[in-house]
Amino acid sequence: MIYLYETLPPQEGGAPRMFELPQDPDDAPYTVHPETGEAIRRVILGGWGAKKGAFKVSGSSGDGCGSSGCC
Repeated sequence: MIYLYETLPPQEGGAPRMFELPQDPDDAPYTVHPETGEAIRRVILGGWGAKKGAFKVSGSSGDGCGSSGCC
């Protein structure tokens, strides 16, 4: 998978640099850039990633929507 990372600027108010790094999903996030040694952190994007049918609301049809039929 490809993950988005950003540098942690050494000075307060410094602009972070964003970049992507390939990584196995089971690996712990990088804390330093593998080539430069800069301090980095993984950037989390998006929402909670629900898929239709991935959860069930009490009294629903099981498709992830409430009993009224709307999500």
